[in-house]
Amino acid sequence: MARIHPTAVVEPGARLGEECEVGPLSYIGPEVTLGAGCKVGPSCVLHGKVTAGERNVFLSQVAVGGPPQDISYGGEPTELVIGSDNTFREFVTINRGTVKGGGVCRIGNRCLFMAYSHVAHDCDVGDHVLFANGGTLAGHVHVGRHATIGALSAVHQFCAVGDYAFIGGGSIITRDVLPYIKTVGARGEGKIFGINTIGLQRKGFPPATLDALRSAYRILFLSKLLMNQALDRTESELGHVPEVAYLVRFIRESKRGIQR
Repeated sequence: MARIHPTAVVEPGARLGEECEVGPLSYIGPEVTLGAGCKVGPSCVLHGKVTAGERNVFLSQVAVGGPPQDISYGGEPTELVIGSDNTFREFVTINRGTVKGGGVCRIGNRCLFMAYSHVAHDCDVGDHVLFANGGTLAGHVHVGRHATIGALSAVHQFCAVGDYAFIGGGSIITRDVLPYIKTVGARGEGKIFGINTIGLQRKGFPPATLDALRSAYRILFLSKLLMNQALDRTESELGHVPEVAYLVRFIRESKRGIQR
């Protein structure tokens, strides 16, 4: 049975899994579904069509499932889909999708959203992503697995952030962010600062993979080759390493250009 504080409001139609908790003064809308073991702290608002997996923690003053902040939105039915084992800290906000963006905003599994972070409409956030305090996504942003969005950083709409990417604090990102690489900078001036070696070591990447990524970085960004030539050479010499192959593919498929 769910445990609901007497001052909380859970609308008819809401579905709460076993051992869910809803704290004081929180509101759960009629289209909200929470999996087993979810914990909603005090003064949280979950409304609109929200489907969340198991063991998510909404700590306090969290607002998820609100309508998209898009002037073209006309009240159409859209949704927010959240995986399992995520933590949403104080004052986190996440919006639903828009019809023109596919109608769904998605959050993966085992992510940490620190205080005041924000995910706008139609975003797709992968597993194990970390948002530091005030990290912000505009609409239609794709974030890969194990990425880190630094404190007070903002990512422009329609950008892609690669797997294991690291965005330093206070960055304004207007182009795609390379996987495995550290990116820091002001608007339009974001710079890359090499492979995120320490972060990848902590994630268990073996030395051979790190060596291959460092070699790829030197070819792609430190040689005097044109980018197409550098990509071809990297693929030829190091394309057998899956992480390098993904890095090359990410650059080739970028629609907004890359931060470099």
